[in-house]
Amino acid sequence: MAATSACTFSIGSTISFGAKASPLPQTKPLAVRFNSSQSSMASFSGLKVATSLNCETDSSFLGNDSSAALRGSLALEAQKSSRRLKYHLNPQALYKVAVLGAAGGIGQPLALLVKMSPLVSSLHLYDIANVKGVAADLSHCNTPSQVLDFTGASELANCLKGVNVVVIPAGVPRKPGMTRDDLFSINANIVMTLVEAVADYCPDAFIHIISNPVNSTVPIAAEVLKQKGVYDPKKLFGVTTLDVVRANTFVAQKKNLNLIDVDVPVVGGHAGITILPLLSKTKPSVSFTDEEVQELTVRIQNAGTEVVEAKAGAGSATLSMAYAAARFVESSLRALDGDGDVYECSFVQSDLTDLPFFASRVKLGRKGVEALIPSDLLGLTEYEQKALEALKPELKASIEKGIAFAQKQPMAA
Repeated sequence: MAATSACTFSIGSTISFGAKASPLPQTKPLAVRFNSSQSSMASFSGLKVATSLNCETDSSFLGNDSSAALRGSLALEAQKSSRRLKYHLNPQALYKVAVLGAAGGIGQPLALLVKMSPLVSSLHLYDIANVKGVAADLSHCNTPSQVLDFTGASELANCLKGVNVVVIPAGVPRKPGMTRDDLFSINANIVMTLVEAVADYCPDAFIHIISNPVNSTVPIAAEVLKQKGVYDPKKLFGVTTLDVVRANTFVAQKKNLNLIDVDVPVVGGHAGITILPLLSKTKPSVSFTDEEVQELTVRIQNAGTEVVEAKAGAGSATLSMAYAAARFVESSLRALDGDGDVYECSFVQSDLTDLPFFASRVKLGRKGVEALIPSDLLGLTEYEQKALEALKPELKASIEKGIAFAQKQPMAA
C-alpha cells in the first residue's frame, strides 16, 4: 500500500503504470495515470487504479530521497506463483486530513492538492468563515475523499476528531515591508488556540505548522502540547519544504540542470538568514563559484519577499507554499502507510546542534520522525559553516520568543 501513496498528485508530466516497475528519478513534479483497473480496485477520473505498475516518468511530486524510496515502493517482489508487488497496491483511502485555515490563500490550493490523494478518506476543512463554499467546490472533484466543512470555534472539535494529519496554514499573510516576525502577535495566538484543540481532540495526529513565523510557532505548539500532557516531538513539524523546492528550482536554473535530478538540503530555520541551503551537498554534484553561492543563498533566503513584492500587497507565496505543503502531507501519508524510505527536510525538535529546534533532513515513519539525518551537516564548506554559526543567534531568539509567549498565556480548560 505504501507504493500507492506515491501515485497521487496529477501535477506535471504523466506516468503510466503497467505490469513492470522501472526506477523513478529524484525530485520531480508528477502526473499519474493508472491503467487496467480491476473490480477489486477503485477507479476515478485521472487516477484509474491498477494492480500492477509500470512507471514511465521523469517527474515526481516527492523529494529526492523520497523518490529513491519510491523506487523500492514500486518494485515487484519476485514470486514463483504470482506477480505480486513488494508493497500492497490497493490504494484504499484510509487517512483523515484536516486543514485549519482552509479558506485562505494557502488553504484553498492545499486542500485541492490533498483532495487528489487516494490515501485520504476524509478531508476536513476548517476556517472561521467562507469555508462552506470551498468544501462544496472541492466536493465535486471525483476523487475518493469525502469533504466536510467546519466553521468557527464551536465546530473545531468535530473537525479534529479522529484525524491523522493536521495542517495549519491559518493566519495573516505577509505584506510588503513586513517580515515573518511582524506576523508574530497575530499568528502566535491563532496557532496556540488551534494546537490546544488538536491536543484535546486528536493528540496522536501528525501536526504540520505552516503559519509564520515558523521559527516561533513550532516552539509555541510544542509548549502547548507539553502543557496539555500530550507532546510527542516526533509528530510536530514545521513545514520548511518550500525552501527545498525553491533551492532545487533556482539551482537547476542557474546551472542549467535537469530540474528533476536536483536535490538541495536546506537546514536551519524558515526565515531570512536562518534558511541555509547546503549547496555543497547538491545532488547531482555540481560546482559553484563563490559568487554563485552568495547569489543563490541570498535568493533562496529572500524568495518569500520576492513573491510578496511581486504581488504588490495582494498576498504572499500561496501557490508555491501550498505545493510544498502538499508534498509534505503526501510524505507523511506515505510514512503512515508503511513506506520505509520517506525523507524530508523539516523544522523539528533536534539535537543536531545546540538549538532545541532545527530544520534538517529527517526520516519519517508511522510514528513520526524516526531519525534525524546528521550527515548533511558534516564536511560543510567554510561559507556554510560560517553561515550556520551566524544563523544560530537569530534562530535561538525566535525559538525563545515562541516559548516565552506560550508560557505566559493562560491555558484553555
